[in-house]
Amino acid sequence: MMPHDADADAERDAAAERDAAAEHSARLRDHIAAEIQAAGGWLSFERFMDLALYAPGLGYYSGRAAKLGAGGDFMTAPEVSRLFGACVAVQCAEVLREVDAGSVLEIGAGSGRLAADLLARLETLNQLPENYWILEVSADLRQRQREHLEKRLPRLVQRVHWLDRPPEEPFDGVILANEVLDALPVARFRWHLEKIEELGVEIRGGAHGSAHGSAHGRAQGGGSAGAPAMEFAWGARPANAAMLNVCRELAAASGPWDDGYVSEYCPRLGAWTRAVTQSLRSGAVFWLDYGLPRAQYYLPERHDGTLVCHFRHRLSDDPFANIGMQDITAWVDFTRVAEASRAAGFELAGFTTQAHFLAGLQIDREMQLAAGGDANHFARLANQARQLMMPGEMGERFKAMAWLRGLDLPLSGFALLDLRHSL
Repeated sequence: MMPHDADADAERDAAAERDAAAEHSARLRDHIAAEIQAAGGWLSFERFMDLALYAPGLGYYSGRAAKLGAGGDFMTAPEVSRLFGACVAVQCAEVLREVDAGSVLEIGAGSGRLAADLLARLETLNQLPENYWILEVSADLRQRQREHLEKRLPRLVQRVHWLDRPPEEPFDGVILANEVLDALPVARFRWHLEKIEELGVEIRGGAHGSAHGSAHGRAQGGGSAGAPAMEFAWGARPANAAMLNVCRELAAASGPWDDGYVSEYCPRLGAWTRAVTQSLRSGAVFWLDYGLPRAQYYLPERHDGTLVCHFRHRLSDDPFANIGMQDITAWVDFTRVAEASRAAGFELAGFTTQAHFLAGLQIDREMQLAAGGDANHFARLANQARQLMMPGEMGERFKAMAWLRGLDLPLSGFALLDLRHSL
């Protein structure tokens, strides 16, 4: 009998995974290329980003590859530490206590870690919700979430229900989303002194062929020998009236901008946030994400906007590479979120940094509870807390925002630093 070669098996598995990823990416590229051609050779970047992330069965969030954590493409706060979810649970408990239990709706639950951490801490606080709903568009992520919750909290998983759309019946409780707003598709623009252009996507080289067997993005090169490689590239056209109005408003808030200034905004943010929160009768909405108030977001020195891609914990500014295999995000304009909250009938109840949010919820107490007297465990938790709270890590780039409807109560996470005036 030949000896078993574990290294060879691992290499074969890795090669098969790479081949599957390349095939997945190629099929998505074909799909996007066909839509560009059907649209006359130019597609808005907002539509391109929508397809790259969410095309059914093809987009990044439909793929089977791990996305979050050490083995994925990026880290979120729940992946860094259970302390994050414990603190968010304390904040949710204040609201659930006020509305007499109620329900929780989490939008885009990622790996399921935040849901598990929340439910575990809410159980110890004797404040479990009647229902824990997860609004998740990705069938793959739903499965990962279910597996994680069944492993971590088998006794509570019956409270968790997955939804295709927001609840239609009015409910009381909490809506929350961690790093969801940054993944909403954005429109890109370029400002000139005499005109404004919308930046979209066009095909260069190999425009009449399939993406299969040709270049898989500008950064990947390749292509059939002797044939021009098909690649996606930026293409500009005059901005329409709606974009002209938005860009002038943004420039007035932060300008003046130099000729050639490029940035982005999220046209659907207002309508999307209203749609996912409209069924909340009384309670709170918590958004946790990286971003800035408008006056800081669109500063002249931020000449190329905030669009960034995440692939295996590496950052890139090329959305046309690794299509379907990398995340594409942009920072959140929290002023736009505040405008949407007011239009939807909410009161803006808090806006602060993640560091102050966690400090207000007594993360030091959560560390002591979790460590249980184990000094080594406490030291590990202290390192995790630093990553969540230090200015050079996640502490200042990430913000927390709260809206209230039908309630008037102080929120502990927003007691230490009030940044609502900056909006």
